[in-house]
Amino acid sequence: MAKVYVVFYSMYGHTWQLARQVAEGANSIDGAEASLFQVPDLMDEETQKRTGAWDAREQFANVPLMEPEQLAEADAIIIGTPTRFGNMCAQMRNFWDRTGRMWMEGKLVGKLASAFVAIGTQHGGHETTITSIWNTFAHHGMVIVPIGYSDPKILEMEEITGGTPYGATTLSDRDGSRLPSKNELGIARHQGAWVAGLAVKLAG
Repeated sequence: MAKVYVVFYSMYGHTWQLARQVAEGANSIDGAEASLFQVPDLMDEETQKRTGAWDAREQFANVPLMEPEQLAEADAIIIGTPTRFGNMCAQMRNFWDRTGRMWMEGKLVGKLASAFVAIGTQHGGHETTITSIWNTFAHHGMVIVPIGYSDPKILEMEEITGGTPYGATTLSDRDGSRLPSKNELGIARHQGAWVAGLAVKLAG
């Protein structure tokens, strides 16, 4: 059985909604088993309540926290993060910064790696965020898996939508009011299935 770990950080729930679809897509593939994890928050409870993030966390409060060492158990790792000026958020960065010993021991070499993100605006850096995440994957010797144009929903032009050849994305608007669209959720589900299918082939 190929293990697919979907590891995310979500502040207001947008990344979480994509993560669920990624995991469902991965679990739809025979021979693959997907598990959801979140990374620890760096904001204290007071700050989360002031920003409105505290209430949103109830959606995924039961999702277990990931410890970096657990990554070694997976055949494929798909990470999800909000964008922060074209980069992954501090919480996700901190998580990967704790994988130094794993890097020294080559624990993640050869594992499949993919990423998806949530952004505030249409040109908010979704593609640069994913490609900057790839730098970390490369240093670990992981096999980077984009989705290319394997899903025709990426070509949608009738609506404003996320979704790139690099990975699934969603747009939340500056105030966080926009929820992931059906098209965006479909691309996320496809990404999970795409990576899981490759993981099963490699595991076999």
